[in-house]
Amino acid sequence: MNNLTKFVETVKSDVLFALEFLGIMVAIFLIALIAEKLIRKKNGEKEKILSTRKVAVVGMFSAIAGVLMAVEIPLPGLIPDFYKFEIGDLPGIICGFAYGPVAGVLVEMFKVLIKVLIFRPTSTAFVGELANFIIGCSLVLPATIVYWMKKTKKGAILSCVTGGLCMCVVGSALNGFYLLPTFVKMFFEGSLETLISIGNATNPWIKDIPTFVMFAALPMNLLKSVAVGILAMLLYKPLRPFLKESKVNVKKRKKSEGTGLEQEEKK
Repeated sequence: MNNLTKFVETVKSDVLFALEFLGIMVAIFLIALIAEKLIRKKNGEKEKILSTRKVAVVGMFSAIAGVLMAVEIPLPGLIPDFYKFEIGDLPGIICGFAYGPVAGVLVEMFKVLIKVLIFRPTSTAFVGELANFIIGCSLVLPATIVYWMKKTKKGAILSCVTGGLCMCVVGSALNGFYLLPTFVKMFFEGSLETLISIGNATNPWIKDIPTFVMFAALPMNLLKSVAVGILAMLLYKPLRPFLKESKVNVKKRKKSEGTGLEQEEKK
């Protein structure tokens, strides 16, 4: 049975959850769209939010994000094995820096679909994928909004820090109130003690849901946000010539783009 067939069957088995997932995606996309329109209006930018070239690049970066999301690395030691490290949010934040919050959210959206349909089918009835999308957007969306409001080197650093803090807060809340309780029902027959015993075997400080979040989910999200932020700062500048449409358009946008990462090469 291929991934597409499994995808269709999973969606059919829980139509309500699929609709909720779709609704969350649409809501986050609308927030990104409204934020970007307001920022562009304030900056006097009239460029299209999504040109043909931008759509093509978003698709390419979504595929890369899907691959990176599928490449999960366990971190043995103090974090349980079912929390795995991946940097699938990196393409989203780079696209967001270049094209705006809408592009960043679209990469996060398509990343999940590409991963499920092509690379690895869901093993959590899309609960894990929903959490990944929400937590990823909690990093990418605030970071790109902050950067587009202040396109300077300090603004870029502030954007990564802001996105990282949002990711940690949202990720902790989502794990504590939704993800972990849902996994208990799905995989541990409602036995919270079984989940806690698994966490405690890895980290003796884990004794309940709050400590599970504090000593497992929070460190993982903090590590991911720091890694993605550093890589985005390092990779955006060399990728800028490819991401920007043409030298002519770059010159036309210099005044509106300020002195951000796009112009760091001149220093």
